[in-house]
Amino acid sequence: MKGDGTLTIGSLLPQSGSLAFLGPPMFAAVDLAVGEINAAGGVLGKPVGKIHTDSGDTTTNIASQAVDKLLAQRADVVVGAASSSVSESVLDKITGAGVLHFSPANTSDKFSTIKDNGLYFRTSPPDRLQGRVLGDVVLSDGNETVAIMAMQDSYGTGLADNVGKTVQAGGGEVVVRVDYDPKAADFSADVAEVKAAGPQAIVLIGFEETAKVIQELVKQGLTSDRHKWYMVDGNLSNTNYVRMPKGTLKGVKGTLPGAASPEAFRGKLLKVNAGLKDFNYAPESYDAVNLIALAAEAAESDAGPDIAAKLVEVSKGGEKCTDFKSCVELLRAGKDVDYEGVSGQVDFDEVGDPTVATIGIYQYGEDNTYGSRAIEYRRGTISG
Repeated sequence: MKGDGTLTIGSLLPQSGSLAFLGPPMFAAVDLAVGEINAAGGVLGKPVGKIHTDSGDTTTNIASQAVDKLLAQRADVVVGAASSSVSESVLDKITGAGVLHFSPANTSDKFSTIKDNGLYFRTSPPDRLQGRVLGDVVLSDGNETVAIMAMQDSYGTGLADNVGKTVQAGGGEVVVRVDYDPKAADFSADVAEVKAAGPQAIVLIGFEETAKVIQELVKQGLTSDRHKWYMVDGNLSNTNYVRMPKGTLKGVKGTLPGAASPEAFRGKLLKVNAGLKDFNYAPESYDAVNLIALAAEAAESDAGPDIAAKLVEVSKGGEKCTDFKSCVELLRAGKDVDYEGVSGQVDFDEVGDPTVATIGIYQYGEDNTYGSRAIEYRRGTISG
């Protein structure tokens, strides 16, 4: 057996910063998975250890300090960050230490080609797919002229590129694209640029600063009943807009990678954290931990590189199983397994990306939440 014999999972997830609303469901999912794995006997005969840390966001050095802490405490795997830019900032430090870096929520296309020593994986699909789906939704709603407002970072600009390409390829026109500073105190000039272009649809790509952008859109008369608004996984929230006047977001659509969270799964998460309002990326976080544990069992090692070497194998091509307990029993019986997750089919390619994924399309109601109501799910392959 290689490693120190105990699989230790460190989480690097947002407790603070612009994606803090994503933290609770992701932490709850990690806790749920570790609890179930340990109830089934643990990994390599020992309970799985876990260390939770805050990833913060790109305005702070919190993530780098958290990674130092995780490495000092001999974490074998770092699960996180939620933000693509945060993960990018610490990837070299993590993979350079021979530790597996596994994100449940990074969607930037950059990670498909980034140098990672074969130690970076993700359960969320690259934005090539979300961009295609959102662009198609915008067009199928009858919009011919589109404005894109995107936060300026690898996530925002990459997703904006993908949406724009799809809109134009489908015969629509991106009449203005504004890449804004998410830390700006004021978005009036950015919104004025959109207003001057007079688009039928406005695509909003950002994090929690989207609430300020929305207030400015309303102030300048670009309300969601006059222009169709569209949102993405980084700003699709049940908590960020509830204090706004009723109906501010009524009819607004947004995309979120991942299949529906089954009711039973949500129920288990609520037992871990009864205060959960959002469930974004909980399925992907849960699946990440289960896949890591199964790969460690298959490798008979808790060392990061050994786990990474088995992740593709446990994700596809064997006997299908849907939880750690049933999968690990098959593994111990000498069988190849194909873990099918709560987030959908997880089949990794050679660069650690899922090869197929589902994107949910949601719609906001009068109460400025989207609840758990999806109007449609679109499944697609992730190709260039």
